[in-house]
Amino acid sequence: MSAEVLARVIGRAGFLSLNRPDTLHALTLGMVHEMTSALLAWVDDPAVACIVIDHADGRGFCAGGDIRFLRDSALNDGGVSGRRFFHDEYQLNELLFRYPKPIVAFMDGVTMGGGVGISQPARWRVATVNTRFAMPETGIGLFPDVGGGWYLSRLEGCVGRYLALTGARIDGAECRELGLATHYLPTDALEEAKSRIAESPERLEGILASHRSTAPEAKILADVPRINQLFASDRYEDIQTALDSDESDWAAKQRGALATKSPQTLKVALRQLTESAKLTSFAENMAMEYRIASRVLTRHDFIEGVRAVIIDKDNEPRWDPPTPDAVPDALIDEIFAPLPADEEWKPL
Repeated sequence: MSAEVLARVIGRAGFLSLNRPDTLHALTLGMVHEMTSALLAWVDDPAVACIVIDHADGRGFCAGGDIRFLRDSALNDGGVSGRRFFHDEYQLNELLFRYPKPIVAFMDGVTMGGGVGISQPARWRVATVNTRFAMPETGIGLFPDVGGGWYLSRLEGCVGRYLALTGARIDGAECRELGLATHYLPTDALEEAKSRIAESPERLEGILASHRSTAPEAKILADVPRINQLFASDRYEDIQTALDSDESDWAAKQRGALATKSPQTLKVALRQLTESAKLTSFAENMAMEYRIASRVLTRHDFIEGVRAVIIDKDNEPRWDPPTPDAVPDALIDEIFAPLPADEEWKPL
């Protein structure tokens, strides 16, 4: 059995290459631990000057986390192993965020959920024509975690709210335009860029600049004015009213998308982004997201959402509460409440 993460030192760079091609390199707890161990080992290693995160074989980059495992945990051990997954994954996310050596992530392919969590902390984030970025968690009763609250709440205007609620997929050019990627490279230049970075990591930024190409038009730019108008509120009911009063085809498409999402986690995601925007450290954000994850993991909507979308694939989840107006504020307050002191998340 091949390693799920190939952790290697090539030249003067530490490479973390995801290697689960059959699952689009979705993260397992073992992968989280392998990446964390390698990063900790390389912190004080003078032979490693920078870190490269990519995927080894097949389509990539990373489709998220091991959602089936999380659901099994919720059903079979009361969420104990699932909470451990979130806890350790968030420690990896936070370690990457404050890592003292330069990191470059190559988001060449599907970059969703957990893939966002290991690429957005990187100082340099490379998109390509293959990049498909999304935080689709509201569709399975989860929420845009792994730091999603921090990143999305800091996008210009209301685009972060739009992406968090609808789970909309955006391409590499759109990632570059929104700042979710720092560079746009042609796919046939990736291997040479990585090789040159490994050889001369002190020239990392210049190497990426020398390989970049002009990205196609970012289609989302045409929608930003209406996104800013219709997703302006941090109350879901206001967004719903704004969309209902807009007769455009675009608004109708968003209404249709939102109708498939968990009402509970639509409200959770909105509160998450609102609170994240107020925080001053990424570690604080991850502590908040761990509280949310610990509660949402064992609630009906996550178990049911994964069943409907991933296991049975009937795409007919039965949400509870079934509508946004049936989700009480007290429930959202409970999901965000502090955990007992000995259960709170802490960074490495």
